Amino acid sequence: MSGGGLHYDRPVITFLEAVWGEGFLSPGGPDEVARVLQGLDLRGKRVLDIGCGAGGITALLAYGYGASEVVGIDVEAPVCAAAEAFARRKGVSERVVIRQVEPGPLPFPDRSFDIVFSKDSIVHIADKEALAAEVFRVLRPGGWFAASDWLTSHDGEPSAEMRHYLACEDLDFGMASPARYARALAAAGFVDVVLTDRNPWYREEAARELARLTGPERAEFERLTSAEDIARQIRTWEAMQPVLASGEHCPHHLRARRPRP
Repeated sequence: MSGGGLHYDRPVITFLEAVWGEGFLSPGGPDEVARVLQGLDLRGKRVLDIGCGAGGITALLAYGYGASEVVGIDVEAPVCAAAEAFARRKGVSERVVIRQVEPGPLPFPDRSFDIVFSKDSIVHIADKEALAAEVFRVLRPGGWFAASDWLTSHDGEPSAEMRHYLACEDLDFGMASPARYARALAAAGFVDVVLTDRNPWYREEAARELARLTGPERAEFERLTSAEDIARQIRTWEAMQPVLASGEHCPHHLRARRPRP
């Protein structure tokens, strides 16, 4: 969930879907969702999708994984509208609820969900301790938190390369280390905490994405938005390569369970 300002308007959504697939505003598509959820059974479950974006995953959790209800939340109106439209196109509107929310505590009662999911969205939430406590609160005992997020290898002052990359992104990223995430989840009361480093995978993916942006597809990307915008996106992808290569930018999968009493 973004912390403020409109970051994902219709042109940005269109561009990111062109890179990552219809309904997807982060890399990996359905295959990466499957990896995040590996071993979890969503059939008949009530699922919360934090940072639903354009709704590709929110709808997928219903039609592809059999969730009985999926509640997708985000802070920006354009992505919520896109997510609602995507659920209609996929024929799962009766099982998908999209809500625009304000940054802050999750607007749900205690023990509301069997699964809390998030895909590369909680990077926008700087207070990982508060996030972990809120996810724990809305999960039913025995429920799972399954997410992926963009992490940094260490807390404290970022490298010059990371500062340059973050300046190019120009988003309200609140990146944290795997160690901080593990501490936050444990402090909230979670057990079976597992973090999986996805840097090796995304390092190669990001290089392929940059090659697409700068190669024969560039003209089509420019048609979708503008030449100026694609030049800016290319600068961002170029700035990302060194921090992925060094491992300072290290996407992770996160898995944790709320224990039963």
